[in-house]
Amino acid sequence: MGASVLMTRHGRHGATRKQPKEGAFDRWLDRVVTVAVITALVVGISAVLAHWLL
Repeated sequence: MGASVLMTRHGRHGATRKQPKEGAFDRWLDRVVTVAVITALVVGISAVLAHWLL
């Protein structure tokens, strides 16, 4: 049997199952991680540009 037949029988469409509704802590943590990643990218790109230009 092919994988598509098995997936349609189980009714799953996607790699992950739906999680229950997130709590306030999860939303807060998502925002903190997003800000940290963006800050790290900006600092890293700035360092590379400074290295190349100076």
